[in-house]
Amino acid sequence: MDLSATQSALLVASLMVAATPILLAAIGELVTERAGVLNLGVEGMMITGAICGFAMAVNTGSPTLGFLGAAAGGALLSLLFALLTQFALANQVASGLSLTLFGLGLSSLLGQSYGGQNPPRSYRLDIPGLSDLPFFGRAFFQHDLMVYLSLLIVLGVWALLKYTRLGLVLRAVGENHEAAHALGYKVVAIRVAAIAFGGACAGLGGAYLSLVRVPQWTDGMTAGAGWIALAIVVFASWKPWRALLGAYLFGGVTVLQLNLQAAGVNVPVQLLSMSPYVITILVLVVISARSAGAGAAPASLGRMFHAGR
Repeated sequence: MDLSATQSALLVASLMVAATPILLAAIGELVTERAGVLNLGVEGMMITGAICGFAMAVNTGSPTLGFLGAAAGGALLSLLFALLTQFALANQVASGLSLTLFGLGLSSLLGQSYGGQNPPRSYRLDIPGLSDLPFFGRAFFQHDLMVYLSLLIVLGVWALLKYTRLGLVLRAVGENHEAAHALGYKVVAIRVAAIAFGGACAGLGGAYLSLVRVPQWTDGMTAGAGWIALAIVVFASWKPWRALLGAYLFGGVTVLQLNLQAAGVNVPVQLLSMSPYVITILVLVVISARSAGAGAAPASLGRMFHAGR
């Protein structure tokens, strides 16, 4: 195997690009689950965001409007889940799985006329001085804005959950919704807001796939990314920084397997393609096992709430 021509800075940059859609979806789902809601429809929201963002960007010529459209599309689909689970009191697991199937079908329908088209190029952030640094400039300071926005979202979620009253209320609702309701907090409103935030982040992650990482529209292009995001949330013990590490681990293994394929390693392509999912889950299982008890799931996760009971 000859990897001598592969530049380390380019590998790091590719890792960050590969990790960004997973990170966006995972941090959105983390907030949703910290509010006590289990939404298994991340894959459906991601693929809906991918086509909504792609269609908006192609029709307007603006990648910014594309990402905004993707966030809106993911949030709207998540509100369907909120309607079913928070008002109709439908089972969260069944509703989430239905949301994924609905999103996959809806995206396929909406994307029929967009095959073979190219979206406008996303804006890159070149920081004077930093972008020209050896190794670090190419690796960290020549990315599109969404890479940095994803990191800011992680930072914002961590600060919100740890230091703000809103974060305390959100965690209280996720731990004991009946006690939170007794204290006068609007449990349903808080959960609907958390669900919408999770849907918007998943939509952004899907749009990053269709507008940046693979700048084209293809049916089913999320390829299980939403399920990996769900796994990362659980094995990261519902902590934002661990979700960041999990997403970047997945991105690193993904980039590695692509380079191994390009180098002509004598291993079946199917095994290399599945390796990012297997290795990521195994490593996260080990990490979560070492911190067992320190990051237990929110006590009210997946439980239905009815104010009249």
